[in-house]
Amino acid sequence: MKIKKLLILAALPMIGLAANAQEKGPQKNDFTVAATLSYNNSVMGEAAGRSSSYKLEAASTNWNDKNLSVGIEGGWFFLDEWKLVLGGGMNISKRPGCVGLPGSGYEYGYGDVPEYQAVDDETFVQFNVYTGVDRYFKTKVDGLYLYAGARIGYAYGRNSSYTDDEYSMGKSIGEAYNIRGALTGGVEYYITDGLFVGAQVDPFAYTYNSTLIKPQAGLSNLQAKNHNFGILAAPTIKIGFKF
Repeated sequence: MKIKKLLILAALPMIGLAANAQEKGPQKNDFTVAATLSYNNSVMGEAAGRSSSYKLEAASTNWNDKNLSVGIEGGWFFLDEWKLVLGGGMNISKRPGCVGLPGSGYEYGYGDVPEYQAVDDETFVQFNVYTGVDRYFKTKVDGLYLYAGARIGYAYGRNSSYTDDEYSMGKSIGEAYNIRGALTGGVEYYITDGLFVGAQVDPFAYTYNSTLIKPQAGLSNLQAKNHNFGILAAPTIKIGFKF
């Protein structure tokens, strides 16, 4: 009997470790935060600037016109297998302009001073936000989960340009936005109970794009639209924490 009791006592720590290992993964009321890297459409309206004629095409949303983008994604497991997702990203950049300087004349020769043309002052703003719900499925591999869900998102881009010279008619503005809906699927692996990596792709996605330019003050706006249906869109990898 003593030997049997000793064996039971020796096995208890191993049983405890096995139980802890089986608990690796999400549970109800857990929160997650992850950094994401995706290959998807970016949206930006290009300011037209000063011109004698204007032409506009809607921003492309096809596979060949995508870019890598970094974002952040948060999640809340409102049930053991169901997760509410909210994510997005933002970028703001500024390119200062420069006043033009006249030269000494139209004929450039020895001793003449060339003309320095004005540099446009430009501001770029981009952001995107999305939300959705995922259903998680346990696998036979400890810490490995599959999930399927849906997403809806909005992306916006704006470029404003101004040239400080005698010919300027005010700011030129380009704006564009995307509205997107998608079915998504992915996999997550919990390296520890609080650290996970994952990958996902959208089996089907629809994107509506509207692009607008305001060439100069007093001129009419130009607008173009685009519809896109994508298969296996927006491949994404991520690394995150659960708490």
